[in-house]
Order: sequence, then C-alpha cells, then structure tokens
Amino acid sequence: HVIAVDRAIELKGAPSGEIYLHGDLIIEIAKKEKAEAIFPGYGFLSENADFARDCESAGLCFIGPTSEQIYQLGLKHIAYELAFEANLPLLPHTGILSDLEEAKREASTIGYPVMLKSTAGSGGKGMTRCSNEEELINMFEKVRRAAIKFLKNDGVYLERCIDDARHIEIQIFGDGQGHIIGLSERDCSIQRRHQKIVEEAPAPGLSDNDRVYLRDAAIRLGSLIKYRSAGTVEFVYDRSSHEFYFLEVNCRLQVEHPVTESIFNIDLVEWMIILASSGKLPDTYYNLSSPTGVAIEVRLCSEDPLHDFRPSSGIIHEVKFPQENVRIDTWISNGTEITPYYDSLLAKMIVHGKNRQEAIEKMCSALNKTILLGIGTNLDFLRQVISSSNYFNDDISLKFLTEYFQYKPNAIEILEGGTYTTIQDYPGRTGYWHIGVPPSGPMDDYAFRIGNRLVGNNENACGLECTLIGPTIRFHQSTIIAITGGSMNAILDDISIDLWKPIRVEKGQILKLGKVINGCRCYISIRGGFDLPFYLGSRSTFVLGKFGGYAGRILKTGDILFLGKDNNDDDDEIPISNDNIIPYYPNKDEEWQVAVLNGPHGSPDFFTSDYIKTFFSTSWKVHYNSNRLGIRLLGPKPIWSRTNGGDAGLHPSNIHDCEYAIGSINFTGDTPIILTCDGPSLGGFVCPVTIIKSELWKIGQIKPNDRIHFYPITFDQALQLEKQQDYLISTLSSSCPSPSKDLSIESSFECILEELDEIKTRPKVIYRQAGDHYILIEYGSMNLNLHNRFRIHFLMEKLENKSHKINGILELSPGVRSLQIKYDSRIIHQKDLLKKLIEIENDLPSNYKDLRIKSRIIYLPLTFEDSSTLDSVQRYKETVRESAPWLPNNVDFIQRINGLSSRDDVKKIIFDSSYLILGLGDVYLGAPCAIPIDPRHRLVTSKYNPARTFTAEGIVGIGGVYMCIYGMDSPGGYQLIGRSLPIWNTFTSNKSFQDKKPWLLRFFDQVRFYSVDENELLIQRQAFRDGRLQIRIIEDNEFDLNEYEEFLQNQSESIKNFIEKRDQAFNKEVSHWKNDFEDKNDDDDSKVDEENNEIQDDDDDDGVTKLIRSDVCGNVWKLLVEENGEVKIDSPLIILEAMKMELVIRSPINGKIQSILCHLGQLITTDDILLKIKPL
Repeated sequence: HVIAVDRAIELKGAPSGEIYLHGDLIIEIAKKEKAEAIFPGYGFLSENADFARDCESAGLCFIGPTSEQIYQLGLKHIAYELAFEANLPLLPHTGILSDLEEAKREASTIGYPVMLKSTAGSGGKGMTRCSNEEELINMFEKVRRAAIKFLKNDGVYLERCIDDARHIEIQIFGDGQGHIIGLSERDCSIQRRHQKIVEEAPAPGLSDNDRVYLRDAAIRLGSLIKYRSAGTVEFVYDRSSHEFYFLEVNCRLQVEHPVTESIFNIDLVEWMIILASSGKLPDTYYNLSSPTGVAIEVRLCSEDPLHDFRPSSGIIHEVKFPQENVRIDTWISNGTEITPYYDSLLAKMIVHGKNRQEAIEKMCSALNKTILLGIGTNLDFLRQVISSSNYFNDDISLKFLTEYFQYKPNAIEILEGGTYTTIQDYPGRTGYWHIGVPPSGPMDDYAFRIGNRLVGNNENACGLECTLIGPTIRFHQSTIIAITGGSMNAILDDISIDLWKPIRVEKGQILKLGKVINGCRCYISIRGGFDLPFYLGSRSTFVLGKFGGYAGRILKTGDILFLGKDNNDDDDEIPISNDNIIPYYPNKDEEWQVAVLNGPHGSPDFFTSDYIKTFFSTSWKVHYNSNRLGIRLLGPKPIWSRTNGGDAGLHPSNIHDCEYAIGSINFTGDTPIILTCDGPSLGGFVCPVTIIKSELWKIGQIKPNDRIHFYPITFDQALQLEKQQDYLISTLSSSCPSPSKDLSIESSFECILEELDEIKTRPKVIYRQAGDHYILIEYGSMNLNLHNRFRIHFLMEKLENKSHKINGILELSPGVRSLQIKYDSRIIHQKDLLKKLIEIENDLPSNYKDLRIKSRIIYLPLTFEDSSTLDSVQRYKETVRESAPWLPNNVDFIQRINGLSSRDDVKKIIFDSSYLILGLGDVYLGAPCAIPIDPRHRLVTSKYNPARTFTAEGIVGIGGVYMCIYGMDSPGGYQLIGRSLPIWNTFTSNKSFQDKKPWLLRFFDQVRFYSVDENELLIQRQAFRDGRLQIRIIEDNEFDLNEYEEFLQNQSESIKNFIEKRDQAFNKEVSHWKNDFEDKNDDDDSKVDEENNEIQDDDDDDGVTKLIRSDVCGNVWKLLVEENGEVKIDSPLIILEAMKMELVIRSPINGKIQSILCHLGQLITTDDILLKIKPL
C-alpha cells in the first residue's frame, strides 16, 4: 500500500512496535496533508472511542461507528448491559473487577473454567482461559498489563468458559438512522491463541431457525443504539446444549469480511466509504439479494505452528499466489522484510464455491499452488487443516486445533544451528560468473555428491553443509539420510551412527553432530532434499549476498526446513556403498597434497622462475581467517619479475581486470588466496596456478593451521582424474583417485597454450591455461586499449552465434582485455577447443572503426566521502594495516599519486567523468569495472595490499584507472571516494532493473555521477531499494569508436600533458612507497603468526577442574569472564575469530573461573587450553 499510494508518510517518534498506536500523531499528519477522512482498518485504533472522537473534533471524518457507539459496545461490561436490554442470551459473567480478591470470589461463584477478559479487548488481545484459582492468580495482572499496553484500558472481567464451543458471528451494517441489516453468519471457530485463522460463511451445520435467531438478535442490538457502518455481533455456541450466548461486538470491519462479501457479491468497504462521505447507502444495501454458495477464508501468517505459533521474522524470498478461483488480499512480495513488531498476518486467501465441498476443494487447490518461502509460516499447517477429515465433516469447534487435529509436517527442525550450517546444491548457481555471481554450492563437492547418491537423490538435490561443528536436528518425518565429509561424531538418539552410509531415521528422532575432527566440513543428505526456492537457478546459499538457501543465511535454532516431495523412507531404494568411496584425510601432522595446473599468470612475465620453484617446494600454512570466499595462505613472499602493474596499479601483482577461475591461487598484493566457490569472479590480481577440478574437494576440507603442498600435473592427467571421480560417484565402486607426482617442477612453468603475433589486422593474442576447465584469452599488450575490448565483444558474439557455437563451452566472461572461456573438458579437449578458438579468431573482422555498440547513459547520485566510506577506510586501518600510502585518507592518496593540486580536483574529475563499463562483477554482484572515456579523467591508483576485509555496499572506488561500485558488503581493494545507490536488487522490485534481472548495469553502459548530500542519498537509497525511485537512463545511445578516435586525435596534446604529469607523480609515489612502507609491511602475516602465540603451559589435569579447550585455530576476539568470577552452564566465556566468523565458547558446567590462559588478540590452535573452571 505504501508503494501504491500517491503520498506515504512515515510515522516517527516512538518505538516501532508502538508507533501505530499514537492516534494524535496520525491526526496531526492527516490535518497537515489536508485529508478529509481516516479509515481505521482492523487495528486497535479502529475500536478506540477516544481516537474516533478526536478525529471528529479535528474535523476529520472517522469512517466507522460513532465514538459513542464504540465506547458503548467496545467496553464489554457496557455491551453486556445493552445486550441484556436487547434480550440477547448471556453467559454468567461479572462486572469490572476491582482487584484479584474480587476475581477469586466471583470465579468461585461462576465456576471454573472461566475466561479472564479485558473490557476493551479485541483481536484476541487481553484474554485468557483460567482452569483454576492458581491460573487466575498468575494471569490476573498479566492480562491487565496487556490491556493497558494494547487497548489503553485496564478494566477486566470474568465470564464462564464453554470449552466445547463454536464461535459464530453476524455481520451487521447500519445507516446510523436506525436501519440495520444482518448479513449471513460466519463460523470462526478454528483459532489459535484466541485468534481466528479459518473463517467460513455461512456457518456449517446450523438449522435455518438458528440462523434466523442469530440474525434477529444481532439486528435488535444494533437497532437499539442506531448503529452506524460495519460491525460484528459475536456469539458462542455450546455444542453440548445447542445454546447460543452473546459474546461481544466488534465495532469495526473484521478481517474476515471477504467471506460475507463473497456470498452476497457486495463490497463492505465501499459501503463504509459511501456512507461516511454522503450519509447515504447504495441500493444494494436496501435491496440485498440472498446469499449464494459457501465462502472460506484462511489467514496466512508468519508464525511457527510447531512452537505454539510463535511469530517468525525475516525476508520473504519467494511468494507466488494462484491467479484463478481465489481472492488474495496481501501486502507482501518478493523481498518484503517481516519484522517482529507488528501483526503476523501476511495474506488472506478467500474462495467461493457453489457448495461447501467445492469451496473446500478450491481452497485446497489454492493453498497447494501457493509458494511462500524465506520465513516460517503457517501455509503447510493450513493445507493440512483444510484437507483434514474433521474439517470436511463439519466437526468444528474452538477445540479443533488442540484436540481434533494433529499437525504432521514433512520437515526437519533445527534445534542447534552449529557453527556455520547452510543449504547447498550441486553444481550451484552456474551461468552468472560474468556478472559477478559466484556458484556457491558445496565446498567439498565430492562428499556432497556421494551423499546424494547414498540416499537415492538426483545429483542436483540440495543438502546441508556443516562447518567445524554440526547442527542438532529433530526429524518430524521418517526418512533416509547420509552423512559424508570429514570424520566426526554423529549421534542419533544417543547412538553413534556411521558416516558415508545410508541411515534410516524415524519420525521424532534427534540427530546431533559434533566437531569435525579430520577435515573441516561434513554434509547431511536427506532423501528428497529440501523444498526451497531456486534463485538464479540454484538453491545454494550465498551468505554474503544474502540470497539462496533458507532465507539467504546460515541456519539457526528454530528453523523449519520442509523436505522435498520425493522424500520417503523406502529401504529398497538405498544404494549399496563401500569404504573405498571414503577419501584420505591427512592427520594433524601431515600435509594436504593438492594437484594444480600452471597458469594463467606464471613465469617469466609475472613471477621469477626461482619463485615458482619456491612456490611448489613450500609447505603453505592456512591462515585462521579463511572461509568460503577464499583460503588465505601463509608462506614466502613472492619475487616479482616486474616492478609495478602499469595502468592497472602500483603493485606488480596488479593487472587489468580479468575473470578468475575457481581454484586459482590469487595473489592480492603479496598475499596468496585460493579462490573458492563463494569467491570473486572479476579482479585485477595475478594467479600463477589453478587447482584441478577433481582436487577442489580438498580445499573444502582444509581448515586453519593446516599445511598444503601444491604440485603440478598435466592437463591429460587432470582430465583422467575427473573421469575416474565421475565413475566412482555414479557407481559407488572403485576408490577415490589420487594424482601422481611424476611431473618435474620445471615442466610446469609454461602456462601459455598458444600465442599469435600481432599483425596489421589483429593485435597479439595469448591463450592462457587457467586450470582444466578454463582458457583465458588476452588481447594486445598490458596497456589499456578500447579496441581490444571491442574485439572481445565481437568474439563473444561469434561464439554465441549458433553457426559458430562450440559444444562444451559453458560460459563466456569478459574482462578489460581478456575473455575467459569456461568449458567441460570431458566434452571437448583443451587442444581441440584451442584449435577452434584460433580458427574463429582468424575469422573476426579486422576493422572496428565503423562499428557502434549500444551504450546506455545512466545517471547515479554520489555522496563524496560519506560516513560509510570513511568508516570502511578506518576499519581497515584498525584491523588490517596501520600504515600505507593510501592511509589515512584515500582521496588524499589519489590526489598525490596523480599530481593534482587539491582534493577538489579529484572531486571535479569524478563528477566530470563518463565511465564506460568494460566488465561486471568487480568484485561481486554486477559491480562495474569502468574506465573514464576521456583519458584526462583516468586517475591512476594502487589497490589495497592486503585487501580490505569489508567494504559497504554501494561504495564507489578507484583501482588502477578503473571505477567500481560495490554491489554488496564485501572485501575489496579499490581506493574509496564515496557512495551511490544499490546496483543489485535481489528481488527486482525496481523497474530500473530491466528484464527482471537483479543487476542494474550492462557491458558498455556509461555511468555519470551527480552530487547529493548524505541525508538525501540515504533517502534515495531506501526509495530505490523499494522501487519508489527510478533513475534517469538514456536508452537510445551508442558508442561510436570512430568518433572516439577522432576525439582522441583532436585532444592528443592535452591528453599527453595530463598523462606525463600523472606518470611523474606516480613514479614519485612508487619510490616513496618502496622507501617508507614496503619494509614495514614485509611478512606481516608470518610476524603475526610468530608473535603472542604461545599458550601458557598449564595442562595439569587434576580430574576435577574443567579444562576449556579451543575447537578451532583462530584469534581470541573477546574475553567475557574474569578470574574468580562465577559462571553458569552454557554461559559465554570467550569469543574466537576464525574463518571470518565469531565462535562463542560456552561453559559446560556451573563453576568458578580458576585461571585464564589466553589473552586478547592471541592466536590459538585446536585443543589449546584457554581457561580452567572449578565446579560449584
């Protein structure tokens, strides 16, 4: 509604959970906006007599009853008096109770059970059932407090409770002059927490006499006070005595009004507005036709039926409602955030049938066709309610959910989430590498794929990936599971179970996974997988991007995961397994042996040959801050064969941005990082080797402090190993293959597959090996040349053309001067692909000057050096590196290294520039790698070394000569200058994101910034996310290379002067860097690794004192206790930082801290004793 209206005003000035109760604020806004009326809806203010009176006093029309009528009927004790006067049957009840003692006396007279109610109660608030005096004592003040909070009235009373009852109500509508009509009754007996979730009209199972009796009674009460507008008279029906009793009047439109509208074909809201605006009602009110058929409504809510319908919150990742034979009243859409502050109602679904059976069938169909994923809801619960035999047979009462119905979800429940448990599938989110979406998927795809085979799943079924410490899970349905991956202790109802074998699990059993011992991750495969939405073709979780899996996050306590429709526990379908499928996991003192192919960037063009030898002879240590984004390695500093990266950046590791291969070892500055399945796709750093595909599973099992030895093999060896692995997975026979090490280090140097010399009609072309599934094609020299990017574009067009399409190519991902080709080497051999690529290359056009490419112009706001930009820089200074040429301020560094006279010159150039996008996904999610079209706007910078661990989404940076807008919170290396709009919209709620694609920008778009202040940017960012702001985009624009060449020629002298001045400043900065900074930052990681790393030797175990050991290798982030302090069982003691996660170590006992053996910032290893606790 906020998006649909002409004007929306945010309510401010009170806590979120209370702001909507502030009637004075709403009236103030209405008067300021010159509104004529207020429609109160269903909320608490709709039955607030003071609010209605205040509206009238302010000259605003209150669309509903008069304030006096709300007062009379809203207070239950007064309503009882009016009902008695109108001759309505009443339950034994009290007046307003003065205190608890009076309540106890009156309850004894009425007889237990009783209902304790607020006199101003509504919507299930302020009421509870008391079975005996003890419950009455416990609940008396609680009900009064709730009544004050929500209803602004602490008056309470007692009423006899009829347990075996139905809730029947009559819709009334009055013209305010004494004419009242009673519309057909509704049954609202199916309730939880005294709130309705299923409503039906007419009420089933009543005699015609009963219907007339109820309608006449309701009309008498309304007529007595000349009721105005819509209202509901509610009755309780005793199923034992077949008697009706007056319950209350709701002086507002009810949530369930659509069922009445459906059977009468009317619009009650229209009636209310017409009456309020004109004092008259349409002819349909006075000449009402008879009701036809049966209507049913269900309330779809964000709540957990397994845990007393507790509210759930989060982000809706997918919602789809059927479009036929059902009315949907909802406010949600993909991406809607559900907060814990308000009512849990998400949608109402209403069907109408010619009879009750048809209505039930339509509702069952509508519920089954509804998809609502991302948060916990009652959707599955409602499906089972409506399809139950008791509901079909009219066996309905207020006890329906507690005694006549049992919910049986086809689901598992997460009792404890473990360290880092996510949903993954294989092969993950493929096909989007070129715009910066990683595949995610299992880190150890071998164990994951074997697990699916063991339980009889399809290969693409999703399962659980568990890191370090596994989850605890309750099964609400019998099924078949398999646990694969690293060795660990798995307990099913207190009995240890085997890994790497199919296991039958019965409904109600609890599975508890402990710490992974050998390895880092384990996988839980369940028959049928999970019923979760696909996002960009996969169910895999990308936590950093906040999408995929379950709500785009790690699993936590209370999550309910529904199993796939193929789930069953049929033992006949279980494959036979053997121990040969279990790979070898090195012991604690052994190295991981990992096979690689050289390339794409090796020796001698980037690294010296001696360093490549050193690389292969080194036992690399895994840094504690390694995770799914990348595995950071500690070892000898690289020896470079060049001094800098030229146009690409200050450091020799810098190159013009190209696409990375998964498994490449990426030198971000001097720090090597293994790029994994959640890693970045486009970047400007070199990669000397790439891990072969069949060995990538090992990277998923490597944990902090492990040691890795890399060794080279040939492409044909890699291909054979992959085929052997495929055969093992498909047959569950043979044994896990291991590469041989018979290849000499010297023979691995070559990473260039082929090189074509520059000729008049073509630039130089280099074909680089990038593992066993990628080839990287580079054009021209290391310098920037837009001609080369155009050539890449036309090569892509050729390869995508059906007449030239090569079987086996999976994805094309362009960089600045390169094109990465991902291919399936089992379909096409590397040599055959290379041959075809060269043939196509020779067939490309030789002249691009007369060619044009579509180039949209996109205008984006930019706040120069906003607070989030400065915070990201400061965070780096505090947590990564204290001193560097770009610290303390990036803009100062940009000014200095480009020889500009002032910071204002930097700002002016940025706002004058038109940035041409050459690549996407730098670093993630559609982030552009863009070059200023005018060479005089090309500010050269270095990238951070080492890279930042955090950059806020929307921040704009400059690296080398390129501009980037970060698509999400992520690591990064560009120099930061300001912040703009979000360029990634997960749920495509903004029309600026065309073709329902979540990325805003395209190749060859031009981005132009305009200045806004920070407050305005914050407003625009939220509006842009919500879809309320569209940006200016010039669609019909082309980039003409011929015109561009003329521009360069005309401005050649000015451009030359700019570049010469810039290069002088650049060279001066390089010299300054080498003298003042490089030595200070030399081997930081190894220094950190050596310093402050000894745990005190205090391992005496007296058999009584509890020794608290570390489960992981990491850093002591926070100490939460002091010596001699007392702790309770499960209370937090220490927070460790490991794998870029905060891991809480808790007390296993009640006790007293005897000694603390670690300190803040200390690096600790697995099994180190951190502190001692003496039991109490």
